[in-house]
Amino acid sequence: MATSPVLNASTLTTSPTAMEALEAWYKENPPAADSNPNPRDVSKADLYSKDLWRAPFAEMRANAPINKIEDSDYGPYWNICNHKAIQHIEALPELYSSDVNNGGITIAEERENSDFQLPMFIAMDRPKHTGQRRTVAPAFTPTEMKRMEDEIRHRTGEVLDSLPWDEEFDWVDKVSIELTTGMLAILFGFPWEDRRLLTYWSDWAGDVELSLAPELDEQRQKILYEMGAYFQNLWNERVNAEPTPDLISMMIHSEAMKDMDQMEFMGNLVLLIVGGNDTTRNTMSGLAYGLDQFPDQRKKLQDNPDLIPNTVQEIIRWQTPLAHMRRTATEDADLFGHEIKKGDKLIMWYISANRDESVFENADQIDIERENARRHLAFGYGIHRCVGARLAELQIRILLEEMAARRMQVNVTGEMKRVHACFVHGFRKMQVKLSKY
Repeated sequence: MATSPVLNASTLTTSPTAMEALEAWYKENPPAADSNPNPRDVSKADLYSKDLWRAPFAEMRANAPINKIEDSDYGPYWNICNHKAIQHIEALPELYSSDVNNGGITIAEERENSDFQLPMFIAMDRPKHTGQRRTVAPAFTPTEMKRMEDEIRHRTGEVLDSLPWDEEFDWVDKVSIELTTGMLAILFGFPWEDRRLLTYWSDWAGDVELSLAPELDEQRQKILYEMGAYFQNLWNERVNAEPTPDLISMMIHSEAMKDMDQMEFMGNLVLLIVGGNDTTRNTMSGLAYGLDQFPDQRKKLQDNPDLIPNTVQEIIRWQTPLAHMRRTATEDADLFGHEIKKGDKLIMWYISANRDESVFENADQIDIERENARRHLAFGYGIHRCVGARLAELQIRILLEEMAARRMQVNVTGEMKRVHACFVHGFRKMQVKLSKY
């Protein structure tokens, strides 16, 4: 694999955060008011940061679950809003491509003449996707989950026992981020003292809003090159060592991934970091918020911890930590009566499919006894279904079990800030206070 410059951790960029950079940019470059906004253009970030997304998706599911937006900040795209159509598209990966060379997996477009492309196996088509996915899949088997369960439980207990009971604190920072970055550090064999770098890189990598600002896109590239250099050092340290269960060692000893160039290495790091961080982190935050919003369901769970496994699925459905994925048509096609042209961008709104009334009754409500909660599409469907889904479910289950063991109730009491983006759907901050039940 191509080498990167050696970096000392003390020289790495660690500020501003992606959120701080974006907020400062918007302050200097306030978005112009749209004189004729299209209510079906659900790519607008403030729909999610202001929690206003439910109504436009409900209207589209009722009247036009497949519709085309001709003009948006991200160019023309198709809205795919219902469960059935998304499953159909995901089941045809040759017709509807994920490949970065065809546009990749998010609504954001690569900047013209940009050579900063990050291939990753989720943004590859078969056969290359298959080989690279198989390389990392052994880290997430049921056997591996069983092996890691005691360690996850121990770490979760330590984090919960460190929380104050008599004062407000930020659940996102103290619990969601701490647990997920710790898990990522273990998966990568990442230096523990530097683990918060994983959160910093994840936010810069996963925020599609940054693509709208050329100077922030350049800053993002610099930060991700630093990430690549840091991981290159870890690679170099392990390249001649005996195989170990961490993801870097798995790549080193894989025919499919041992010869990746620098950009492909960085791309797969971004995938594993964002996939392992943002999805679980935001579901853990959604758990605290959602159960606070539905106290009857929280009481039902407190009275019957046997409902925890199904609650995990329902919380993942209700929160949907990644709002969308993109596919690009490789040829003309008919999609339930809609004429899709080769090159068209299709945005599969998981956040809407998981509210599809034809599949989930009273879908805006948390129902911890929902019989079909597992039908959610938060992890995708088909060959690109999240490779780490079992680990995410395990972490969330253990968090709920350890909270129950401590009779810990989380009450949202203060400031809450949501992610300002149409891709990652979650929380930046959530002030809470604990009580016993």
